[in-house]
Amino acid sequence: MGEPHAPWVDGLTIGQALRASAGRFGEREAIVFPLADFRCTYEAFDRQIDAVARGLIGLGFGRGDRFGVWSTNWPEWVLLQFSAARVGVVLVTINPSYRASEAKYALAQSEVLGLGLIARFKTSAYFEMLAEICPELAGSTPGALHSAELPHLRWVVALRGDPPPGMLGWGGLVDAGRDVPPEALAEREAQILPEDPINLQYTSGTTGFPKGAVLSHRNLLLNAFYAGRNMRLDHRDRIGIPVPLYHCFGCVLGTLVSAVYGAAMVFPHEAFRPEATLDALERERCTAVYGVPTMFIAMFEHPSYAGRDLGALRTGIMAGSPCPIELMRRVTTEMGAEEITIGYGQTEASPLISQTRWDDPIELRVGTVGCPLPGVEVRIVDPVTGRECPDGTSGELCARGHCVMQGYFNMPDRTAEVIDPEGWLHTGDLAMREPNGYIRITGRLKDMIIRGGENIAPREVEELLYRHPKVEDVQVVGVPSRTYGEEVLACVKLRAGQSATEDEIRDFCAASLAHFKVPRYVQFLDAFPTTVTGKIQKYKLREQAVRAFGLEADAGIETA
Repeated sequence: MGEPHAPWVDGLTIGQALRASAGRFGEREAIVFPLADFRCTYEAFDRQIDAVARGLIGLGFGRGDRFGVWSTNWPEWVLLQFSAARVGVVLVTINPSYRASEAKYALAQSEVLGLGLIARFKTSAYFEMLAEICPELAGSTPGALHSAELPHLRWVVALRGDPPPGMLGWGGLVDAGRDVPPEALAEREAQILPEDPINLQYTSGTTGFPKGAVLSHRNLLLNAFYAGRNMRLDHRDRIGIPVPLYHCFGCVLGTLVSAVYGAAMVFPHEAFRPEATLDALERERCTAVYGVPTMFIAMFEHPSYAGRDLGALRTGIMAGSPCPIELMRRVTTEMGAEEITIGYGQTEASPLISQTRWDDPIELRVGTVGCPLPGVEVRIVDPVTGRECPDGTSGELCARGHCVMQGYFNMPDRTAEVIDPEGWLHTGDLAMREPNGYIRITGRLKDMIIRGGENIAPREVEELLYRHPKVEDVQVVGVPSRTYGEEVLACVKLRAGQSATEDEIRDFCAASLAHFKVPRYVQFLDAFPTTVTGKIQKYKLREQAVRAFGLEADAGIETA
């Protein structure tokens, strides 16, 4: 698909792109946080970002320095994101579900000079965890911290509330910039290049330590531009963003898409709450909604859903994990988001590799993940031979182009494992390309179930079970088998008030699937283990099943 003209953001930094949108849409609402009673226009947003950016300069942060943020969704998170970008400081996003040991690893590995955090959320006490990691903080003065575990960290900022000893409050960060003249900010901005790294995002990986994907202004702005174009966005749109800011879904497809198009970003709560999301979509007259499949399911199942007026909804993005076809149909019809799109990608790809368009026929928007973004090449290759697969044949999806990260921070060997010498990012996802160029995701290389030499894609079994009238949600995984190597396990969450037997589920599958694809085991669960973004942790389902079905001995069998 040819480009009629280059995206207007190409060649700009995030700070420059926001200034341009603030100049065009200054009186439009930019950001809404009902929980924090915070809302402001683009003109006011831009001014606040300048103030925080001068504060970062005043504290001594330079181009390329790293500043971590460990928080749920909150106004200061967004202000910090854009102000750091304006002065070339790399934002390091820390998962708010991390415990102390996980946070210590990410903060040390990323060599952060500064950290902004909130006091607590639910059972996470962030100040206490930081004190455990960094006991020297309480006895230090702001800016003079010397920590054994975090040797690069100097500044710690409380994003809301009163700061404990050793920390600076949010007001203190802003005050640090009062003597920094506008000319100093302009001089710093002029030094920033679109190819500069600006975001370091840790991938959640199921094994090993997380890896920090280094992303540039250009990576993120082009992703945001094309994502918004595929939704037909403009400055009149209002985007409901219940997904977390620490993840690309929130801080690229949410905040940056909004800034590029002058749309309003609406954050229903500091973390996903189905009722709060429905409230925000209704009261703020959101025209777009984002979410992973489990979020949409939770909204549909909420008791208050039936009486909602969601008539303003038009579009949005469902992504983050495979989107069940039946759920997508409900969102486009029942919820009214007729132009909602499906996005596919990963953190290492900024995040989108492909996306459906708002005007794609419904069968393409519910059955594929669209076409590659303009400027992104996709190859489907045989994971064993590396040869390109013909259309209609499943293989590993590889991508190349403006979306591909610069690499994993300080991990050249791990970078070389996923980006080959020709610049292709190897995603680890299995996919096939249709003759029309649209892509279908068929599974994960590591998720593929191999039973007695037969390859089984979990997605195929899941899609069938989503059509069962009693099934609300389902995840299919492989569990160890002494006889076959692996057997199929279906983890089923039933709709409220429904009951079913294992045989009922198996018989439903047997009517449509080859015998080797029919689940040998069926487990009824009330909930699935997930990451904070709603991604199902299939490896945990497998671990639970090994214990539940007494398969420890089979799991201990070594394989080639």
